[in-house]
Amino acid sequence: MAQINVIGQNGGRTIDLDLPEVNVNILHDVVTWQLASRRRGTASTKTRAQVSATGKKMYGQKGTGNARHGDRGVPTFVGGGTAFGPKPRSYEYTLPRKVRQLGLAMALADRQETGKLMAVDGFNLDGKTKSFVSWAAQNGLDGTERVLLVTDDLQARQGARNVPWATVMPVAGLNAYDILRHDRLIIDAVALEPAHEEMEEEVAQ
Repeated sequence: MAQINVIGQNGGRTIDLDLPEVNVNILHDVVTWQLASRRRGTASTKTRAQVSATGKKMYGQKGTGNARHGDRGVPTFVGGGTAFGPKPRSYEYTLPRKVRQLGLAMALADRQETGKLMAVDGFNLDGKTKSFVSWAAQNGLDGTERVLLVTDDLQARQGARNVPWATVMPVAGLNAYDILRHDRLIIDAVALEPAHEEMEEEVAQ
């Protein structure tokens, strides 16, 4: 059972959170699934039927001393079609919901174990970048670490959105990949409360 101290205007309490043991293989599966669903899959090549080239036979089949060839649209010639080239496709695949939820919980557990998880209840900010930077400095954030700010506090998000070392998102967008690619996680305490709605799987962006 992990104990997370809550800071902020309404802080001063501790959240008991039952987090699983970190399993690198599950985290890898979840992150791979997320990144696969974010792939655009727009790569496209032309086949020999689609390139702009004549279909006339280049020269006679025999007697020229050259190799046998048909039209110039074949893949062996520059400007010809591509054989087995990529076509627009979706890279998405299905991952069990329980695995996705477990991966998110493990990402939180990893940040909690390393002391990089900060739960906040009440930022009390005015939406200005200067105010957020000041708040961050008071809480040990000096810009040397990449910070993921997950909050539904609009003023806090507005104040942090122009800070180069911070990434902001609402609680609904919380996901394993973004947690792991940042050094520190700052999250609304209510999102970690046991009474809070069960963690939903992340939405791939």
